[in-house]
Amino acid sequence: MQTIMIVEDDPKISKHLQDYIEKYGYQVAFVTDFERIMDVFQNSKPDLVLLDINLPSYDGYYWCRQIRKESTCPVIFISARTGEMDQVMALENGGDDFITKPFSAEIVMAKIRSQLRRAYGEYAQDVKERFLEVEGLKLLPERLELTFAGKDTFLSKKEADIIETIMNRYPRVAGREDLLEKLWDDQTYVDENTLNVNITRVRKKLQSIGIEDGVETVRGVGYRLKSMLNEE
Repeated sequence: MQTIMIVEDDPKISKHLQDYIEKYGYQVAFVTDFERIMDVFQNSKPDLVLLDINLPSYDGYYWCRQIRKESTCPVIFISARTGEMDQVMALENGGDDFITKPFSAEIVMAKIRSQLRRAYGEYAQDVKERFLEVEGLKLLPERLELTFAGKDTFLSKKEADIIETIMNRYPRVAGREDLLEKLWDDQTYVDENTLNVNITRVRKKLQSIGIEDGVETVRGVGYRLKSMLNEE
């Protein structure tokens, strides 16, 4: 059963959506504490998110960016905002579609089913899933999944981007500038420590599937994936 996550601070609208979505056989996860949206997301692992823009504390654009750090699941914005720029910002911040309030529940369901088909169903079947493999280490970027010797681990979006870049460069060195360009756009300032923190996380994920010291530091240049041929 696929899960739809509802992020809507109007309880009447949230309940209306929940009832309608469940009627069509989907499971629903909804948020009550709007400071802990990512906790609900990580625990429920939804297949699609319905996301309002006007939310307490942080707006929907912010939460969509946080979701995109961890997942490529479809995100549909639902908002009373009708301006063209609002829709542009929704798409620019990682959204896949936009529905204006007041809305027809049938239209919402049609868009949910459309996005699910594109991401997981009949429209996605003809698309060959992308993967990278180096010496038995296999990365599935769309699933954010890494496997080695029968073990697997899930990755954040940034962790997957780092591993993908390093695997693509193997056995050469992936430069620090290459990694920064892959991870962050020119509008975001990133200090050296931010990349170091993410490399540390990648090393821990590799360690969890049996690869010790999986990423070598090449001083003054960047990082290189360690050969797994000597691993037991």
